[in-house]
Amino acid sequence: MAFDDLRRALAAQGFVPATTRAAGSQGRREEAKISPADLIEHPAARAIDVGAAAGCPEPVAFLDGVQRHQVVAYGRRFPFPLVAGVVAAAVRERSGRRLETVTSEVRHLLIGRREVLDEATGLWDEKYHRVVLDEEESEHPVAEMDRAVAAIDDARSRLEVAVGEEFRARSNAWLIVDGSLAESRAFAKDGRMLGVSKSHATLPFGGPDLETYLRLAPGHRTSVFQPSSRRFAPVYAWGLRLWPWQGRDLLFGLVRVESAPTQDALDRADEFSRWILAERAPVSAPDARWDRLLYGIHNVEDFLAAIVPSHR
Repeated sequence: MAFDDLRRALAAQGFVPATTRAAGSQGRREEAKISPADLIEHPAARAIDVGAAAGCPEPVAFLDGVQRHQVVAYGRRFPFPLVAGVVAAAVRERSGRRLETVTSEVRHLLIGRREVLDEATGLWDEKYHRVVLDEEESEHPVAEMDRAVAAIDDARSRLEVAVGEEFRARSNAWLIVDGSLAESRAFAKDGRMLGVSKSHATLPFGGPDLETYLRLAPGHRTSVFQPSSRRFAPVYAWGLRLWPWQGRDLLFGLVRVESAPTQDALDRADEFSRWILAERAPVSAPDARWDRLLYGIHNVEDFLAAIVPSHR
């Protein structure tokens, strides 16, 4: 059932249909902040030349997820929004020079206050999972939408973890995850996973260390640090510059790489960084995030876009 079909079904039940696309409907929303990290490798952040790009010599796979959501209606008796969402995640593994889907999953959600969801009887029984928002929170419409978006974010994160764990149960290949490994204790402890985050809403340093982080030259990484604010589990991390930033923006081409917090990760941070550099690849019709996008991750996103179109 596409969003427009759902709107029609709700209208037939007496709901007030709505066509507003929810703010942040294509991805996660994050608060900008500095959360000081603990430096592990050196007493102060350094810029380290990792050497020439070199692909991972072993089998490697990529994990990513997508989310779409829209306000589809307001309740018959209650002036609260009903939000429909779909989240999807997949792992594609490189075999030779081709990427093939190993595992994928799609989930549909219907999000709102209990009293509004109770009015929409029968619509979630077969396809849509009902997500009830906390009724003790503010009734302000903006707050309602913020909480709905947070629920979508959480659903996407849980699905990505589930799909990643399903892959790991059947394969010991290296797995590169779009985002943070700290979303899952299993991910954070897995010595054959790397997380690559495009977001810099949370920065790990202030002062001179921040200047080092933001002014990295291409092919350079920072000293390894341990982020102080991780959602579920500790990880090691470092900044890595994929492309020159001069004349663009200090965050251009900058990613945060994460690994399990092990001595092996410390010893191989340069090697892992060379793998990431080898995966960078501008696409023919550049994504707005092309400077931080890896070819394998982009390939997974293309696959997911085919099964979860943005117009749904």
